[in-house]
Amino acid sequence: MNRKPLLAVIGGSGVYNMSQLTDVENIDLDTPFGKPSSPIMIGMLKGKPVAFLARHGLGHFLLPSEVNYRANIYALKSIGIKKIISISAVGSLREDYAPGNIIVPDQLFDFTRHQRPMSFFGNGLVGHVSVADPFCSDLSRKIYDATQKTGATTHVCGTLITIEGPRFSTKAESNVFRSWGMDLIGMTACPEAFLAKEAGLCYATMAHVTDYDVWHETEESVTVDMVINTLKKNVAFAQQAIVNLIETLDYNHTCEGTLQDSIMTSPDVIPTETKRKIDIIAGKYLP
Repeated sequence: MNRKPLLAVIGGSGVYNMSQLTDVENIDLDTPFGKPSSPIMIGMLKGKPVAFLARHGLGHFLLPSEVNYRANIYALKSIGIKKIISISAVGSLREDYAPGNIIVPDQLFDFTRHQRPMSFFGNGLVGHVSVADPFCSDLSRKIYDATQKTGATTHVCGTLITIEGPRFSTKAESNVFRSWGMDLIGMTACPEAFLAKEAGLCYATMAHVTDYDVWHETEESVTVDMVINTLKKNVAFAQQAIVNLIETLDYNHTCEGTLQDSIMTSPDVIPTETKRKIDIIAGKYLP
């Protein structure tokens, strides 16, 4: 690979089928944590290399719980990525976040069933990373600014709750989430954001509201058709926002150093194979 992208977009294929993208190549990688969801596509956008990864695989064949989040983040880290934009479909749990709106959330609530590997740590190596602020505030602000310029109705705060899926919520669940103060609901932000934090990558989400989940009394309950139709309408906004962001993004701000003072295990008991597997993520913090 001759080009070294610093920015990656994780999302569906509609996001990166843009006319401005040139000199496209696909890189098929393997990682110590398995294969990523798809080959990584690298193309030139406004004269800068950008990487794209299809979270659910090419053709959307992976359930949220089947996505190899560790492999995806590891693969992006291994090619030199510094910042990740997550493009996600979400349901709204509040009236003023309407279908078609774009939200840049600032908080996460993990309500998955922990069937997904949540960390690069384990196998003889213990680490505890702080995720008090799970999203990079600098990248989030730049995504908000870039999205506003498209003319889309955009909001820049909110708590996104991640459920296991693949089913949608019951009305009782949806109303409980609302009573907890949740603003958005999705199925993929966790553990993706936490793994990006462990990897020292700036990570932020451009969340596309596709529905009102199932709580709204005068709106239809969420369906797959509803999600797909709204996403299709928002593709142009997402693509233009990425173009806008590319033109203004700089890399002076980073989220590296998140593992500083996070590792608990004595160096002399960490298995050699574990050190090898996690070298790209935490090697600089290990002897």
